[in-house]
Amino acid sequence: MFERFSQDAREALIRSADEARLLRRDYIGPEHLLLSLAAQRTGVAAGALAGIGLDITDLRERLGAEAGATLDAAALASLGIDLESVRASAEAAFGPGALDRPSSSLRGRFRLGGSPLNERAKKSIELALRAAVGHKHNYICTGHLLLGVLDKDNQTVLRLLAGAGADVDTLRGEVRRRLAEAA
Repeated sequence: MFERFSQDAREALIRSADEARLLRRDYIGPEHLLLSLAAQRTGVAAGALAGIGLDITDLRERLGAEAGATLDAAALASLGIDLESVRASAEAAFGPGALDRPSSSLRGRFRLGGSPLNERAKKSIELALRAAVGHKHNYICTGHLLLGVLDKDNQTVLRLLAGAGADVDTLRGEVRRRLAEAA
């Protein structure tokens, strides 16, 4: 399936699993694909995202805050809960990373790097293929992936980008311009 993906696009897909794990998610969504594209230093997507001033650290923090991925240790401590103690106890009883393991109910779904792609991520990849065909490219690069991620149905991605001050239509135009230059 991935033979038509450029090396940068393959790396972005693999890195998206890492981004999901960093946010303690047991699935990969388009938002994790966006983070992995923003983390790259080269490629059409990296150039377009950097060109409109998007920063990977800011995007990660925004997504973590929106998803509630970060636990406030101080707030828990005010309730008498030591977050690190809870984590240490769970890992002592069930093994390292016990709290990070995906649910067994996710078996059988398409997995990338141990995490399943959710339906929106699958749709983003399908849209990336359509973008490549639309540009008459016989490969899928990071620019095509970014166009797939920027779909109107990916509300988390659109909110994340809007919160970071990005205009999605401008970003789409920048990606298309860079794809045309790369051809």
